[in-house]
Amino acid sequence: MSAPAVGRRAWIAQGLALAALPALALLGRRAAAQAEEPQVVKLVAQRFHYTPAQFEVKAGRPVVLEFTALDFVHGFNLPDLKLRADLPPGTVTRVRFTVDKPGSYDFLCDNFCGDKHEEMSGRMLVTA
Repeated sequence: MSAPAVGRRAWIAQGLALAALPALALLGRRAAAQAEEPQVVKLVAQRFHYTPAQFEVKAGRPVVLEFTALDFVHGFNLPDLKLRADLPPGTVTRVRFTVDKPGSYDFLCDNFCGDKHEEMSGRMLVTA
């Protein structure tokens, strides 16, 4: 093959590679946006329980817990992750975090809400 033919092929290959870059960048941005999109878990706090009392999330994926309290200013406390929030009734309270380590994490109400307050707890399961 002559030198001009090799040069022309290299030039065409470079042009195709440069033309593909914007498409590859767009695909990369979409994948990153999907990977960062949080898992939303909706919970209801009501004397003397959380609904659901147990839920599952993926390790490494952002999580948003959306709490609605129905009857009292309950508390949310997940001691192992040092997460805490007050949950006033009539509003949605969001708690955002990411857990990297799979396992079982217990949470509880830490605002005294009555005789069975000690029973108001739940569990978050984190899977790989």
